[in-house]
Amino acid sequence: MSTDQGASEHDVGPLFAALADPTRRQVVGLLGSRPRRAGELAEATGTSGPTMSRHLRMLLAAGLVDDERGRDDARVRLFRLRPQSVVALRAWVDQLQAEWDHQLASFKDHVERRVEEGNR
Repeated sequence: MSTDQGASEHDVGPLFAALADPTRRQVVGLLGSRPRRAGELAEATGTSGPTMSRHLRMLLAAGLVDDERGRDDARVRLFRLRPQSVVALRAWVDQLQAEWDHQLASFKDHVERRVEEGNR
């Protein structure tokens, strides 16, 4: 499978766009250990509440995180990492690696044939 087909099968563009920002990568790393509230994430990353809100909106839109409202207080939102998004990224990278491995093997075969022909 070519990498173009893999990119369309797993639309990773929004994931890469969301992960382009170092603060959002830090948020993803923090959420990898456990779900957290926006205030906790803002404090841990040294950002303001409104700034964290913008980062979380982008991560939500990209599908990297989900949020859940508290039962007792709907204003409290708990953010968690969506494992499916990481699986999509991994699948895309694996497809890219497989294509690269195939290209390198083909190049190796070509070079070995040329060396063999030169030794005759």
